[in-house]
Amino acid sequence: MCMGSSTQTVLAVIPAHNEAGRIGPVVTATRRHLPVLVVDDGSTDTTAEEARRHGAEVLSLSPNQGKGAALKAGLAWALREGARAVVTLDADGQHDPREIPAFLEVFGEHATEPALLIIGYRRFAQMPLQRTLTNGAARWIFSWAVGRRIPDNQSGYRLLSRPLVEDVLESKEKGFAFEVEVIARAIGRGWPIYWIPIRTIYSVGERSHIRPWTHLTSFVRVTLRARRTVAAVSRRHSTERGSQSR
Repeated sequence: MCMGSSTQTVLAVIPAHNEAGRIGPVVTATRRHLPVLVVDDGSTDTTAEEARRHGAEVLSLSPNQGKGAALKAGLAWALREGARAVVTLDADGQHDPREIPAFLEVFGEHATEPALLIIGYRRFAQMPLQRTLTNGAARWIFSWAVGRRIPDNQSGYRLLSRPLVEDVLESKEKGFAFEVEVIARAIGRGWPIYWIPIRTIYSVGERSHIRPWTHLTSFVRVTLRARRTVAAVSRRHSTERGSQSR
């Protein structure tokens, strides 16, 4: 895949770890709307081969480095390709690629913004009860930490404009905390965040690999770091604006 020097391109980045049997249909559906880069994060199955077979460009990391590291690798690749925005979505089929046009529509409406973040917020009533409870607690904690209501702080279905991508690549986070920090950095910079409702698909009998209460405990620690990030980025942004005005 080569985008040349065009700055009009929006690219889909899909981080994936051991998603053989699921990644193919996600790539096929996503390619109906956008070029696709799959970041294979140290998979030990045929994830990379299946992604290529369905038409994706594949960037392979080895060993497994975590979702945040995979996302950053994909975002950096998109910048080099000249993308003006990146849509991220999960590889396991829980995000419906048919909703990509909704992200692109909002992006088009606000294309003159210096930077923006668009997040698909999930309908939590569709989730298993345990996930609903832990996600609800996490949203409340995170909203308190950043000083505003956040409908869904952990959704991986997002659109990031190029200036935001450039900013978040400074993050040192390698795991799920990276997606939390993206929100914190946007808030600290004073950049707008737009929200669109999305459908989250859960397979019948699917068993999550996440231990919800362990995840929530870790999330509390991440949230406290996010609170510090908002304050630090905000101070730096204020200093930068003050320097530019002189």
